[in-house]
Amino acid sequence: MEASEFKSDQYVRFCPGCGDHAICMALQKAMAQIGIPTHQVAVISGIGCSSRMPHYLNTYGFNTIHGRGGAVASGVKTSHPELTVWQMSGDGDCLAIGGNHFIHEIRRNVDLNVCLFNNRIYGLTKGQYSPTSPKGFVSKSSPFGTVERPFIPAELVLGARGTFFARTLDVDMPTTVDCLVAAQQHKGCSIVECLVNCVIFNNGTHAWIADREQRAEHSIILKHGEKMIFGANKDKGLAVEIDPQTFVPKMIVVAADDPRVLVHDAQQQDPTLHRLLALMGQDRIENVNAEVDNELPIALGVIRDVKAETYDEAVNAQIAEVRGKAKAKTFDELTATLESWEM
Repeated sequence: MEASEFKSDQYVRFCPGCGDHAICMALQKAMAQIGIPTHQVAVISGIGCSSRMPHYLNTYGFNTIHGRGGAVASGVKTSHPELTVWQMSGDGDCLAIGGNHFIHEIRRNVDLNVCLFNNRIYGLTKGQYSPTSPKGFVSKSSPFGTVERPFIPAELVLGARGTFFARTLDVDMPTTVDCLVAAQQHKGCSIVECLVNCVIFNNGTHAWIADREQRAEHSIILKHGEKMIFGANKDKGLAVEIDPQTFVPKMIVVAADDPRVLVHDAQQQDPTLHRLLALMGQDRIENVNAEVDNELPIALGVIRDVKAETYDEAVNAQIAEVRGKAKAKTFDELTATLESWEM
């Protein structure tokens, strides 16, 4: 299939330079690569800039109300398990008003593919701080700097017992396509955090990794079964060190030829290492005034990908089991067994 088959006839109304353009193109490329026909795909969203995505993809789609994309997407997948269901949501739509639906679709492990667009700002409503804006961030709704600590999406996913988490960057098309394809191939709730730029209200929010000259030093693309090596010259690697006093593990940077360099295992059930990897570089994100560790890179690519029973499979298996034991096989047969009166 070709990416053009997944492009709708609608004019794309993202602002020029918005990172959402890149994710839209990557979705079209990924859907073509996956090869599932357009009529077997449904794209569900809430409200926000990224939530316009159903209009730009030539699939079934539903632009729902603010924060409720996860609830509707869960219903679509459970009632039509044969469909491939994508959910498009922003850091405000998904983590503020939609936060409850977000953690429970992860906990239930509904077989959905969730794209969480994170530009750390409310873009559609013109520049208020969001749940992922760093502490001290100055915005229209925090003129003296927000006093709130931000959510780190990876922590929410792992805390809700998530089975799949990936992170990608709007200017890295190959990694984005790879993450989206892997998300669809995963059986369960797949969360892909898409770091995108809001050129109007929060321009340059991810500049420290988006800049091509800095990206190789400040980020690492993780691939299952491969050594964790990064740097412009591929001369650095990641290892784990245990603090001898606190026994707390932490990631450290070593030479690429050091025998301690880790091999990435995205399929390890225990989330300890996945959490360490996902939290690297977050000191740059949590507080605009914080002292940052320039050594540890931020992790991109598929960080966690483990197997577990999905909610939609379990629900439909339960229905089949109960129906098989029941005397009444249809709704009409059920009502016929109930007490009735003639008037």
